[in-house]
Amino acid sequence: MSYNVNEKGYYGEFGGAYIPEMLYPNVEELRQNYLKITAEPEFQAEFDALLKDYVGRPTPLYFAERLSAQYNTKVYLKREDLCHTGAHKVNNTIGQILLAKRLGKNRIIAETGAGQHGVATATVCALMGLQCIVYMGEIDIKRQAPNVARMKMLGAEVRPALSGSKTLKDATNEAIRDWINNPVDTYYIIGSVVGPHPYPDMVARFQSVISKEIKEQLLEKEGRENPDYVIACVGGGSNAAGAYYHFLDNEEVNIIAVEAAGLGVHSGESAATSALGKVGVIHGSKTLLMQTTDGQITEPYSISAGLDYPGVGPMHANLFATGRAQFISITDEQAMNWGLKLSKMEGLIPAIESAHAFAVLDEMKFKPEDIVVINLSGRGDKDLNTYIDYFKL
Repeated sequence: MSYNVNEKGYYGEFGGAYIPEMLYPNVEELRQNYLKITAEPEFQAEFDALLKDYVGRPTPLYFAERLSAQYNTKVYLKREDLCHTGAHKVNNTIGQILLAKRLGKNRIIAETGAGQHGVATATVCALMGLQCIVYMGEIDIKRQAPNVARMKMLGAEVRPALSGSKTLKDATNEAIRDWINNPVDTYYIIGSVVGPHPYPDMVARFQSVISKEIKEQLLEKEGRENPDYVIACVGGGSNAAGAYYHFLDNEEVNIIAVEAAGLGVHSGESAATSALGKVGVIHGSKTLLMQTTDGQITEPYSISAGLDYPGVGPMHANLFATGRAQFISITDEQAMNWGLKLSKMEGLIPAIESAHAFAVLDEMKFKPEDIVVINLSGRGDKDLNTYIDYFKL
């Protein structure tokens, strides 16, 4: 059984392209060209050179000595927090901006929740000299002010989404509306493994550099390519897709996906899609989705602006449905405490999203000889105000 996308754009029963007719030409143009363009040696060379010289890849695989000692197992951290812009998001925006240029698009739009994807999109637009418009929920604009300032410094226009919960879902809705209205010159850089096919597959491929490096680095450090466990937080799920990608079909590697339980899975203030979701369609993709009995989308909640998405990417929905990945829900309190703990134990201040992944160390028992890789998907600069307010620092 393969856990990758099939030729029709599905992961098992999830995926596809459920889009309005107005968007069909845009999505179809992308679908017909993305594999061909990204396979060109010239594209690959430019992508690899930018990842190396601009993003700063490969990112280190760091053996966390104090954590390993405390939990009596081998804990390695994949340091995506060291990427330029402070998170894994830029791996994908570099790939997509190169694709947009080759498709002759000169106006770039994006959605963002925590602001990291917005910053990464604004960054590559500045690099390539292209117009950039980022849609962001009004609530997220307030709670992620430093990232809004960064986007503006980089020359992007930040447009607030004022409908619904005024967070990531609504920003995505606004971006899709923009794309429908500007189909010819505009390219939509989606920031996660969500949206209509080919986006989930394309974003996963650009992020797969994470697991490619993990294999190379583990071989060097441990004499073997495959860890026993790969752990990553999942909102839409791009950092997780990248960390899992090269291990998907190797059943000996345990895949752990960590979702935001907010105030508790059944508190009504949660974003734990695997526990609460039913099959539905959101943003052009059939996936697991938090919804009411009559199919209305339920508002998600997490203290982390990047994890409060009511759905999950179709790859992850399939990993959950098939049992290939184990899904664990972590509360705000657990994640925040881990943000502080990781800071004090390893000198690393994680993004609150990433802090969720570390809480698995308290939820599961690992063997002393296990190799556990946790994807430290982003650094906590953007979340300092949330940390300050929460811990009265």
